Amino acid sequence: MAQLSDIIAWCNQTLKAHEFRDYAPNGLQIEGTAEVRKILCAVTASQDAIDAAISAKADLLLVHHGYFWKGEPYPITGMRGNRIKSLIKHDISLVGYHLPLDSHPTLGNNAAIAEILELENIEALDPSERNPIGNIGYLNKPISPQDFKAFLSERLGFDAIHLDAQKTNIQKVGFCTGAAQDFITKAAEQNCDAYISGEVSERTFYEAKELDVHYYACGHHATERYGVQRLAKAISEQFNIEYSYFELNNPI
Repeated sequence: MAQLSDIIAWCNQTLKAHEFRDYAPNGLQIEGTAEVRKILCAVTASQDAIDAAISAKADLLLVHHGYFWKGEPYPITGMRGNRIKSLIKHDISLVGYHLPLDSHPTLGNNAAIAEILELENIEALDPSERNPIGNIGYLNKPISPQDFKAFLSERLGFDAIHLDAQKTNIQKVGFCTGAAQDFITKAAEQNCDAYISGEVSERTFYEAKELDVHYYACGHHATERYGVQRLAKAISEQFNIEYSYFELNNPI
């Protein structure tokens, strides 16, 4: 058993949450019981994830995509109201970390992608960032764009969408998980052969062609299922409490 306040303080410090300007609050979003015996983690605080936390008798739901995003309406009604009501009724805390969990050099989503894809010599996609959100890595040998698509699809469990460019080989790879398709311009500035993110926009087709950077959309969920698991495991080891992961395979 651990104190909720201690867990939040440790996470905030570990992830350097105060150093990020984000689209939603990082850390404790809905306060439940003060004592935590079990954590359930999930990518998104959907009703399915909440129901799984209730069934597991979890005290804390740890997510990458929580609530209270900029631009959301203030009234807590409808779908969001039902979700929050469920959490409060069962005294379950909601804890979310967004950009800090993308960026962390060992626990983060991008760090996990680098390991899964066996990328080497990791560096910042944008060298001006204090805590880089995206990264660059290198394959140990050049690979064709078609073979790289097959490799990504196999490693990430997602049928990657490939937007073609002129380059015939890929070795220098930019990447940023989730909905970071517009960072393809940063990848081009760094002379990357390819750029990986989760989602894709209509405009990305033309950008890949004109910037000459192969683009691979590998799924928002599929690229961001790792950070919450790594963070939950680290909390479990730090505080000697139980954790589990809820997977709802979102095809987007």
